[in-house]
Amino acid sequence: MNRDTVNKVIRFFIVTGIVVSSLIFIYYISKVTYPFIIAIAIAIFMNPAVRFLEKKWKFPRVLAVLTTLLLLIAIFAGLITLLIAEIVGGTSYLSTVVPQHVGTLISYIEDLFAGQVIPFYNKIAGMFKSLDSGQQDTIKDSITDTGNKITESATAFLQNFFLKLPALVSWIPNAATVIVFSLLATFFISKDWDNLTSASTRFMPEKAKTSGRKVFIDLKKALAGFVKAQLTLISITLVIVLIGLLILRVDYAITIALITGIVDLLPYLGTGTVFIPWIIYELVIGNYGLALGLGILYTVVIVQRQVMEPKILSSNIGLNPLATLVALFVGFKLIGFLGLIVGPVTLVLVTTLHKANVFKDLWAYIKGTPPIIK
Repeated sequence: MNRDTVNKVIRFFIVTGIVVSSLIFIYYISKVTYPFIIAIAIAIFMNPAVRFLEKKWKFPRVLAVLTTLLLLIAIFAGLITLLIAEIVGGTSYLSTVVPQHVGTLISYIEDLFAGQVIPFYNKIAGMFKSLDSGQQDTIKDSITDTGNKITESATAFLQNFFLKLPALVSWIPNAATVIVFSLLATFFISKDWDNLTSASTRFMPEKAKTSGRKVFIDLKKALAGFVKAQLTLISITLVIVLIGLLILRVDYAITIALITGIVDLLPYLGTGTVFIPWIIYELVIGNYGLALGLGILYTVVIVQRQVMEPKILSSNIGLNPLATLVALFVGFKLIGFLGLIVGPVTLVLVTTLHKANVFKDLWAYIKGTPPIIK
């Protein structure tokens, strides 16, 4: 092995070590600094509005930051208040109607048992009695084993549920603490934005500054496009469901449409979480007209989602729809629901680094050739 090859191998391991060490460092440091990461994201989101107030209305930086932050909190609090008010009203309605539906469903189940299950049971019991004792013991053992397995599964589920309740309750004060620290950090970061950005790039090489600036700009555009795409898809689903429910004259259509829009983010399930049980229930109670209407509405929602999602994602983010789908699936499999955000964000980051020639520069360093200058 000649000296040039040895140098290439050494540089390859240097690059690999730095990248892996950086990822591990970012992972562990983000677990204790995530309120400040959230604050940085909010500050980036706020910065255009802050600069507008500074330049257009001649606000001092501190006043512009404070005004924008208070306006953002007011908008968020207002939306949450409206959502809670609508959900409370819908819940009050459902608390009255659901018991009636449950009573209807119980009556249907009783009729089903009386007319179908009990005669079938008697027929099976007669066949069971005609078997010899060994066959009867085998069937009894199988039934016992099945019952034990069901009992064990139910017990394990309940134990896990109650064991996680304290963690869920303890999450509430932790969330409040995170919100407070994030808002305070947002204020200070946004107030000193120019000083912080200049200090963070003071000791960086010029090439790193140029590449980092391009990566930051492209990444900000891509992430904003991703958020915009998701909000657009949810809004389309929400509007279609709302119009459909109003046509079908369903009570509390706004509450149901809001819930449907939220669950539209869930993988695999999506709007089917709301529509499929609802359609089945309407069929069971004999309300075939509403069941048919809900089925048509559900089909329209599914079709528009499949048609619009690739187009909206590709136009807002500039990513290949298949690559986005792979990123969503891999992210969900690796880290659960959070992967639905981390997967596309990682894909956006990799694509942005590629466009900024970062990978080409690294490869040029490994080969020992001059980096690409643009």
